[in-house]
Amino acid sequence: MMHQVFSRKDEWMGTPSGMSAVRQTLVLGGMMILALSLFGCGSEEPPARQAPPVTVGKPTISTVREYGLFTGFSRAVESADVVARVAGTLESVDFEPSSQVKKGDLLFTIEKTKYKALRDAAEASLHSSEADLLRAETELKRVEKASKSRAVSEMDVDRARADRDMAIAAVALARANLDEAELNYSYTDVVSPLDGVVSRRLVDAGNLVGQSGPTKLTRVNKLQPIHVYFHAPESLVLRFMKGRAIDVDKEVKSDDHGIGHVALANETGYPHEGRIDYIDNEVDTRTGTIEIRMVLENANHELFPGLFVRIKLTGNEIPDAVQVPMTAVGTDLGGKYVLTVGEGNIVEQKYVILGEAQEGGLVHIESGLEGTETIIVNGLVFARPGLPVTPLTPEQFEAMKQQAAQK
Repeated sequence: MMHQVFSRKDEWMGTPSGMSAVRQTLVLGGMMILALSLFGCGSEEPPARQAPPVTVGKPTISTVREYGLFTGFSRAVESADVVARVAGTLESVDFEPSSQVKKGDLLFTIEKTKYKALRDAAEASLHSSEADLLRAETELKRVEKASKSRAVSEMDVDRARADRDMAIAAVALARANLDEAELNYSYTDVVSPLDGVVSRRLVDAGNLVGQSGPTKLTRVNKLQPIHVYFHAPESLVLRFMKGRAIDVDKEVKSDDHGIGHVALANETGYPHEGRIDYIDNEVDTRTGTIEIRMVLENANHELFPGLFVRIKLTGNEIPDAVQVPMTAVGTDLGGKYVLTVGEGNIVEQKYVILGEAQEGGLVHIESGLEGTETIIVNGLVFARPGLPVTPLTPEQFEAMKQQAAQK
């Protein structure tokens, strides 16, 4: 006789009816939990959004000037290469590098003895030719006198006259040779062609120079005054010159459009003042720019040729110009914008067109603002167009920060 043994667990779960009861219990429990959670969530209202604090202010209204910023380079007003114009041995170097020189100062000496001898030889040749001319003229006079008594033939007279003419030509040739010899002798003293600052020597004493043409020995640059060259877009130049063309018959003032300022690469601001003395007579069609030159006094020789410089060119005055702090200007895909606070402290977004940056961290707003709006200066990241903010003055904002730090 076989016996079947079942535990309580087998009796409860081993049958289909038991399995169905478990599922029903689990489903009912889940539904109750979900209902309770939904009821609990729906009974609490979400916290109201607080208006973020921002710093506000009014635009600045004042007269500003147009200006253009450019980059350029410096160039000497006058510059000259010093070369050996005669062939020979470089005997001496008669200057210190980077020193001030005057026009005519001795810089180098080239084999003076050789060219002095050539000059003396040419001078002697001239004296010999002059003596031959004197003898030929005397002979011609004697022959002409003898021809009157028919002591000599006409052929003898013609021959004597030809000898005289040849002697005259020989004197002229000898004088030209002497001039050339004296010129070459003067070239043995290599002098500065202008006032300025001399560079280093490019050839050492003892070397042969001028054999295959002029040999460059050094360079002299005139540094006072000095030129600065740069290129400006034609539209900007025409705008700057517009007001100037109207007053072309009036006396040019010190604050005219021809005044500009220059800064070196390591300088802040634009400490060097200059004036425009040249604007090219044509536009470069490849770049659409015009070459402009400024002249600076450079009394302390702070600028020298080849330096990279920054130029600020002053333009026309703009009265009642609207200006805002740079921190109040934002950027998105639509362009530059300023956030203003309207009625109910609701934020409004206004797109603007920027002009030139001004002193004190301000920027000129060419269009987009009237100047009477209340603008958000700090806190643009917390403000959203169409939503409220809490406008504060800079003092109130600082006080709020201090209170928050003390808590």
